[in-house]
Amino acid sequence: MNPRVLLILALGISIFAGSVQAKMTVINDVLSRKVELDLPAKRVILGFYAEDYMAIGTEKALDNVVGISRDTWEGWRPSSWSLYTNYRPSLKNIPDVGEVEAQTFSIEKVISLKPSVILLADWQYKGLGTDAGRLEDAGIPIVVVDYNAQTLERHIKSTQIIGELTGQEKRAQEIADDYQHTIESTLQRIKAANLPKPRTYVEFGNKGPSQYSFTYGKNMWGAVITMMGGDNIAAPFVEWWGPMNLEQVLASRPEVVFLAGTESGMTGDAIAMGQGVDRKLAESRLAGYKTRTGWEQMPAVKNNRVYGIYQGASRTILDASMVQFIAKSMYPSLFKDIDPEQEYLNFYKKYLPVMPTGTFTAQISE
Repeated sequence: MNPRVLLILALGISIFAGSVQAKMTVINDVLSRKVELDLPAKRVILGFYAEDYMAIGTEKALDNVVGISRDTWEGWRPSSWSLYTNYRPSLKNIPDVGEVEAQTFSIEKVISLKPSVILLADWQYKGLGTDAGRLEDAGIPIVVVDYNAQTLERHIKSTQIIGELTGQEKRAQEIADDYQHTIESTLQRIKAANLPKPRTYVEFGNKGPSQYSFTYGKNMWGAVITMMGGDNIAAPFVEWWGPMNLEQVLASRPEVVFLAGTESGMTGDAIAMGQGVDRKLAESRLAGYKTRTGWEQMPAVKNNRVYGIYQGASRTILDASMVQFIAKSMYPSLFKDIDPEQEYLNFYKKYLPVMPTGTFTAQISE
């Protein structure tokens, strides 16, 4: 071939390569880490927040998921996993990379899948420690998002990041704007009413009435209670999450109690909430907590202000409705026009391909 033609071809290839490289995008994740990526992401490993990824990126975004931390979905919310896999059986074929908290997360498995990006929760990234560096040294970028903090800022930022990763920036902003409007309008009502802060206690009811399980201080349900103007009785004793001494709970005399549960609670006497859970079962499990020593004298129990809430609807962009439920439970006179459980289902109808059935909020009746 003519040397001049070869030179022109070489220059063309060089220019083309440069144009491809120019498409690389820098994402600032929730930890203010600058991560360079080729977007939209083509080979993604999801550590957590699979429903959020699907709601924001659309179901089509799952086509680019090559690995998943399966236990954070199937293990923690088995009925939800069944709901989605019945609709989309191919989810079962996505390789499992293990779970950080259980110390089964496999760096070798992740590397073997050749991902273009790993999407991790803040707590997962921090839990990996030096192993996160091993992945980055292998040329695999990590993007960190965080819905666990339950702050408006991080919810919005995380949603926008997933929108960038999936090429669904407009949809992400719509979801983020809806979330922000719900939170801010709920807060406006509370602030305008200027009512006393109700003393509030929340507990993950995974152990049943006989044992106190963990509560929350600065994050998850604890953060929501504080944000909505409640007096979280655990705040002086628990920084992030952990059990609270039963004498401290009783001495604090909570006026409102939330007991969180999942579908896993359907066995034994734990709180049962979520996909496929019958309302009568959920209410009977709540009522079982009345038998705890000293609880009969608790203002929340005396006034039937003990509520069940779905643990699976926390730490997600879907949790605006649960924020409404907590606000309505603490200030019932302010939110008579709001049906939080229906709002939860409305999100599925608008943004997700399945429709859950079950019990996602509950209250002890007379």
